[in-house]
Amino acid sequence: MSRRDYTRGIVTGAAVTVIVIAGGYLGYTAGSHNDGVLSNKEYVKKLEYLEDLIDLEYLGEKDEAKLAEGLYAGLLYGLDDPYSRYYTAEEYEEANTSTEGSYVGIGILMQKNSEGGVRIVECYEGGPGEQAGLEADDIISAVDGTDITELETSEVVSMIKGSDADSVELTIHREDVEEPLKITVPITDVEIPSVFHELLEGNIGYIRISEFKGVTYEQYKTAFQELKTQGMEKLVVDLRGNPGGLLDSVCDVLGEILPEGLIVYTEDKYGNRQENNCDGEHPLDMPLAVLVNENSASASEIFAGAVQDYGIGTIVGTTTYGKGVVQTIRELNDGSAVKLTISNYYTPKGNSINEVGIQPDVEVKLDTSLLNKDEITHEEDNQLQKALEVLNSAD
Repeated sequence: MSRRDYTRGIVTGAAVTVIVIAGGYLGYTAGSHNDGVLSNKEYVKKLEYLEDLIDLEYLGEKDEAKLAEGLYAGLLYGLDDPYSRYYTAEEYEEANTSTEGSYVGIGILMQKNSEGGVRIVECYEGGPGEQAGLEADDIISAVDGTDITELETSEVVSMIKGSDADSVELTIHREDVEEPLKITVPITDVEIPSVFHELLEGNIGYIRISEFKGVTYEQYKTAFQELKTQGMEKLVVDLRGNPGGLLDSVCDVLGEILPEGLIVYTEDKYGNRQENNCDGEHPLDMPLAVLVNENSASASEIFAGAVQDYGIGTIVGTTTYGKGVVQTIRELNDGSAVKLTISNYYTPKGNSINEVGIQPDVEVKLDTSLLNKDEITHEEDNQLQKALEVLNSAD
C-alpha cells in the first residue's frame, strides 16, 4: 500500500506505547463535569476577562483559532507531566511521520537557511534525494521553478509532499559550483533509517538502533541477517541516545533475541495488567552486549531490562534515563490529538524503572574528552571498547 493512502497510525515520540482512538471528541457531551475545571465559574470568568483584556489592549491581531489551541495545550500542561501534551493537527501529522519512520517525500532533512531558501542537513542513505545527486549542505532556492527563498521549511515540505506529480525539480546551489544546478528528484515512499550495522574485528557484529520506529523491526532483521552472512559470532546492540519509540517495535526486535516468556507488562491506575510475551522461536545463540547511557529511555529501557532480567547479555554503560510510564494518543475529529500518561511498565521480573533507570552490569562513563566531539571513532569510544572487551572475555 502506498504511503499516499496510509491513514494515521500509531504515534509516540519517546513514549512506550500508543493507542489511537479516533473520533467522537469534538462536541463531547457524555459524562459529568460538575467537579471539573470548566465547571468552575471563577475559572471561566477569568478566561473571559483575559480575552476581553486582549481585545481591549493587545497591539496585534487576535487569532481565535490559535487562542483556542492555546487553551487545549494549557489544560494538558497543567497536569505537570512531561509526557502528556496536546498536538495540533499539523503537529500530530509530523509526529506520526517521525514515529512510523516512513512517509511520501524525497528523503532529505532540511532546515531554514539564514541567507534564504533551505539547507539540506541530511540525505537519507539510499533515498531518492541521495540517488538523484543531492548532497548535505546544498541550498534549495526554488521548487519546480517557484522561488522559495522567503518560505519557512514547513512550507517547502508541504509544497513537495503535496505535489500531485511523481517528481520535483529543485534549484540547487552548491559550494564551489558557480551555476545553480537543476536536479529532478522522484517523490516516492521513503523509509527513514533507524538501524545501522557493521562487522567489527573478531567477527563481532555491531548494530545501533537510533529509535524504535514502525520500520525498525524489518531493518533490524535485515541488519542481523547480513551480519550473520558475514560471519558474525558475537553481537553489540548500541542503544545510547535512543529515546524510545513504539512498544510493538521493541517487542518485535526482542522476539528475535529472547527465550520464551514475558517481555514487559503494564498496569494502569485501576490495576489492569497487560502483558507482552515472546514465543521464544528465535533466541539469540551468541554472546551479547548492550550499550546504554543516560539518554537511553523508554523502549530502550524495556530492551535493556528484558536482556538483563533473562541474563542473556551484559548491559554496559551508564544508568538509563528512567522513563517507565506509558502514553496513549487519542486523535480528535479535527485531526488534533492528545497524549496522556495512562500506566506504568515493568520488566519481566516486576521491576519498575520509572525515575530510577536500568543499572548497567558494567558501568563505564564516556571519556570526558569525547563529550563535545561531533563524531567519535570506534577506536576512541571507550564505552564500545569496554563492551568488546566483555564479549572477548566470554571466549
